[in-house]
Amino acid sequence: MAEAINSGLHQKYNRGNENVIPREEGEGFALGKLWEEVRDLSLGAGSQVERVHGPLSPLHFLRDYVMPNKPCIITDSLHHWPALSKWSNHYLSSLLQHQTVSLHFTPDGRADSLEKNPDQHNNNEWPSCFVSAYVERMPFPEALQYIAGSKLGERGVAYAQEQNGCFFSEYSLLAGDVEEDIPWATEALGTKPDAVNLWIGNERATTSFHKDHYENLYAVVSGQKHFLLMPPTDVHRMYVRDHPAAHYTISQATGEFSIELDNPPQYVPWASIDPYPPSSEVEQSRILFPRYFNGPKPFECTVQAGEILYLPSLWFHHVRQTPDAEGRTIAINYCILLELESMVKIYVVHGWLMIFFSCL
Repeated sequence: MAEAINSGLHQKYNRGNENVIPREEGEGFALGKLWEEVRDLSLGAGSQVERVHGPLSPLHFLRDYVMPNKPCIITDSLHHWPALSKWSNHYLSSLLQHQTVSLHFTPDGRADSLEKNPDQHNNNEWPSCFVSAYVERMPFPEALQYIAGSKLGERGVAYAQEQNGCFFSEYSLLAGDVEEDIPWATEALGTKPDAVNLWIGNERATTSFHKDHYENLYAVVSGQKHFLLMPPTDVHRMYVRDHPAAHYTISQATGEFSIELDNPPQYVPWASIDPYPPSSEVEQSRILFPRYFNGPKPFECTVQAGEILYLPSLWFHHVRQTPDAEGRTIAINYCILLELESMVKIYVVHGWLMIFFSCL
């Protein structure tokens, strides 16, 4: 087994019995070369994401980042946002004192992630399930107390992470403190955002590896966001599989979390990789997922308050965060789903022609 683990570029993962099976030598070499060349084309030989002074011109953004499917961090683009100086806990609680918002609870901060399947009869076939957070609606000031105040830790880890355009549906009173879009990006992409979402969390809240089918502009207002990024050509390294869908429930009597499988059953395709496994599971993770752990390292970046991460469609990303002095990290992301004729992104590397459609 040790020989198989040490030759991760020459292996494949067998979904049925979870055995590691060596690939043909030539195919493994070609695959490894492909990884190297695509990564060099995307972000260069290093593992850091390029930082570029903003705001960008629409042509610069489209030519150098959107069409090559290349992430970047844009600095100095949000200094005119009142949110950067106004969004204290006191200001937010006062302005949103009568607003009801959705708050997501998990026992350990891992929302929308893989956990052990509670169904003892089927956990050999489906050892993991995809678990969504327990969601409760409550006044915003109370929600903020769970995230960064007197109720911190009372019910596991709280994270304001509602999707589907929650900024304008739940936090519309804050709209005057930010822009409804990123103007130079809107001009470059030819369309306004399809959704704008607000995220408020603390250092225990994480987002597991996944990909989105839209262009993402991720603007940090306070604290820091730490990203691991994997390009679309590394999809085979992420061990994406269908997992039974489940959700957390909370006992009203004890306050304890439990996992309940969705009924009727549903299945969610999700990456199997935890890039930071517990120390007791590191060796097992390396055995089960050699293509990830033995291959090139993910790209890493930290997005500071006042900066924007451009995250192209189909890039896998894992997110952690460091809060500010008031105990929270706040970010807004703009989601842009491009029209089909604008969604094609092409790589040509040593004779390989790779065409990605953001809708796939």
